[in-house]
Order: sequence, then C-alpha cells, then structure tokens
Amino acid sequence: MPKPKSSTLQQHFVRQDILSLDQFDIDSLFKLFSITQQMRYFAQHSQPLDLLKGTITTLLFYEPSSRTFGSFTAAIKRLGGDTIDIQNPGQNSSVAKGETLKDTIRVFEAYSDLIVMRHPVTGAAKAAAKAAFFVPIINAGDGIGEHPTQALLDLYTIYEKFGRLDHLTCLFSGDLLNGRTIHSLLRGLSLFPGNTIYLLSPTSLKLKHEQLENFKKKGLKLIEISSEKAIPKTADVWYWTRIQKERFSDLTEYEKVKNALTITPQLLKHYAKKDMIIMHPLPRVGEIAISVDTDPRAVYLRSQVRNGMYLRMALVSLVLGKIG
Repeated sequence: MPKPKSSTLQQHFVRQDILSLDQFDIDSLFKLFSITQQMRYFAQHSQPLDLLKGTITTLLFYEPSSRTFGSFTAAIKRLGGDTIDIQNPGQNSSVAKGETLKDTIRVFEAYSDLIVMRHPVTGAAKAAAKAAFFVPIINAGDGIGEHPTQALLDLYTIYEKFGRLDHLTCLFSGDLLNGRTIHSLLRGLSLFPGNTIYLLSPTSLKLKHEQLENFKKKGLKLIEISSEKAIPKTADVWYWTRIQKERFSDLTEYEKVKNALTITPQLLKHYAKKDMIIMHPLPRVGEIAISVDTDPRAVYLRSQVRNGMYLRMALVSLVLGKIG
C-alpha cells in the first residue's frame, strides 16, 4: 500500500515521512512527548517491549554519526525491532559503483518497514521521501538543512526542565549558518509565543538574512550579538554548537574561527543564572571546557543524550503504527 502524502502531521504519525519541524504543530509535539515519557519509564526500569517485533528499519547513513546512529539503533532494539545498518554507503555499498539515491531508496524499501537516512546534501531527505513509494523516511540530518529528531529531543529536554516551551530566553551559539540542529530547533520554538533567542556566532557563520527574517515572521524575537559580553544574564537555555570543520572548503577560514566561542566556568559565573541548562547536540571539539561537565546545569551528556533514545523510541513506534 502506498504511504500517505501529507505536509503536516496533525497528530497522525502513521507511515508519515518525518523530514522537517515544519510538519509539526503543538498538538503533534505533545502527543510525541507523552509517548516519550512512557518510553523513558520503560527504558529506565529495563522493561522489555516487543512493540517493533517483526519490523526492520534500514539505517542509511551517508555521513559519519555515532549518537544519532547509536540512539536509533538502541531505540529500535529496545522495542524488539531489527535494523539493517548501512554506514558510509559511498564507499561500502553499490553507491560506490554509481548507484543513484533514488535506486538505493527503492532497494532498501523492499527490505524494510522504515528508512532512517543521514545525507550530506541539503534536500536529500525530501528526495528520498519522494523516491520511496511504500515506506516512510525519517530525516536524520540533511546537509546544512535540518535535523528534526535532534530538535525534537532538544525541545523535549527543555520542556522536561521548565514545564513549558513558551516565554523562554535562549542563547544559541556557534555555527548558526551551517547548524542544521539550530535551523530545526528555531522552527520548533517558533510554534510557541514569547520566545526570545540571542544569536552569538562569528560574523562569517551568522544566520542568513533571509533565514533571520523568516524566523522573525514566525513569531520569534531574534537578537544578534557579537560578543560574550552581550550574553543576557536571564537566559534559560544556552545551546552551544561546534564550528563544523567539514562545512569549510577553505581550512584556513576554519582555523580562524574554530576556538572563537568557548564555555568556561568563568563565563558561566559571570553570565549564567542558577536555574538554567547548558545544551549541545554533540560532538564537541573544544567549545565547552571539560571542567564544565560537572556543573549540574550541563545536561548535554546527561538527560539530553538519554532523551534522544527515548524520543526516537516514541517516534519510530508512532510512525510504524505500533502505538498511538
């Protein structure tokens, strides 16, 4: 049976492609969060589940990944499902022989019930979804476009801490131009009123003007700042990202900015309030000092990364119609 065609979820996840945060509304988010809470309970109490027993998910990752790949694998296997693991298909599959993305998707949809794909080209997830007639595609990151499941787990982590996703003050820092996690998270926060986002990045890595204006039209208050000295002391969330070496064609330009913005205990002491959280989509490459890890406000190696598995358990179960 061909999969349904819909640009928005409206709480109906079954066999839907998950490509962008633009598909979500508030009701869809909270339905997903409710199931995530259940999955968290089951996982923390080591309760075996067989919701996905008999299903196969292809994990098709054209770019290197450890957390996203690992958390999807763990999520599916905790629910009794199986995976076909394809990492670096450009070298280790028929892609190396010249096979097109369309043909690769057609082949693996014949073997599986779901395809989770990461790809270095923006828009590849949408192209894969168009190529797949029968099985849904989950976008695990497409170039500098979006990373919807990362944003969903980030939103859940913020909600878990504050009990709301409105009227928040956030600081986003790092590579805002190429940061697909940033692009998706801004979309998610724009669903809720009263959110103010401070944007701190090297000049060469600022959001494009068009992106900035589009997010403002969606209701976000965006304030660009150029120095740590302008960090608001009222921020609820610091969302730090790495400068992405792989996005630079000229490595001398990367060297100029790679250590431009770093969280240290001293920076926290001067600008961070007590009741806030520090988040990072990982991996980090020096932009958060290791000495910050023991700060109770640092959730990137604690609840944030664990929430990735719980939320992906919930999302895959919903998309495969095994819970609802």
